Amino acid sequence: MGAMHAAPDAPALLRRASAWVEAHLDRVLPPAGTGAGRLTEALRYAVFAGGKRLRPALALASCEAVGGEPDAAVAFAGAVELVHTYSLVHDDLPAMDDDDLRRGRPTTHKVFGEAIGILVGDALHSLAFESLLERTPDASVARRLGLALARAAGVRGMVGGQVDDLDSTGVAPTEERLERLHRGKTAALLAASCEGGAIAGGARPEQVEALHRFGLDLGLAFQVVDDVLDATGTAASLGKTPGKDRDAGKMTYVALEGVERARARAADLLARSLAALAPLPRSQDLAALARFVVERDR
Repeated sequence: MGAMHAAPDAPALLRRASAWVEAHLDRVLPPAGTGAGRLTEALRYAVFAGGKRLRPALALASCEAVGGEPDAAVAFAGAVELVHTYSLVHDDLPAMDDDDLRRGRPTTHKVFGEAIGILVGDALHSLAFESLLERTPDASVARRLGLALARAAGVRGMVGGQVDDLDSTGVAPTEERLERLHRGKTAALLAASCEGGAIAGGARPEQVEALHRFGLDLGLAFQVVDDVLDATGTAASLGKTPGKDRDAGKMTYVALEGVERARARAADLLARSLAALAPLPRSQDLAALARFVVERDR
């Protein structure tokens, strides 16, 4: 596996990260037809559903940005993607967003049933930490990576943000509450992707901090763009059901300030995230991925 030295091109970076991480995930997931066969099939259905693999790409690029070889971050990148996938499977459940479409295909619970959907999420969450700890040889590095991922995924991060999201349904949006919600639900895991990649690459403390700030601002920009796309996109372009935020009375940046001001906010957050990259020796790939996040149409 070579380093990501080509001229920055976000789609190419995402394709390369997908190839590396999916090969790793194929090794850590139970082989088809083993164990509880229906669960194994559903795990592979959820994981290999064709996502962008943005979080693994950010982890690998962050590792390289501090002078590390991206191979060192593959186990962490795979763990992040497993946590992200578990969150999507649970997010789509009837008790949450009740969605029938994800990445252009029926959601996991629509294919395998709600009970298996819950258990798939549980299994992916466990497997994320099992595979990370098992495949990170340095115990002190493994501990730091595990803590970063657990904090981003738990009460102070993604799960807490999801509860804020559920509690905000039908409530008039405020800027303060929106930022807290999305720092937890979306930005925490993106920030951890960058932070963990830096740790795996042997970063200095100030570089880890810079990449954490980069990831937080990029995560907020990602969510603002997501809110805009939900309001302006189609099922064909998005690969998921559009308009659900509005129909469900969700608290979004579009509901707060309209499409055009939300787009301007995303551009401001992009500029802030790019400024955080200043102390890094090789940040061009991260900058390309950040611009892709804000300019994407799905």
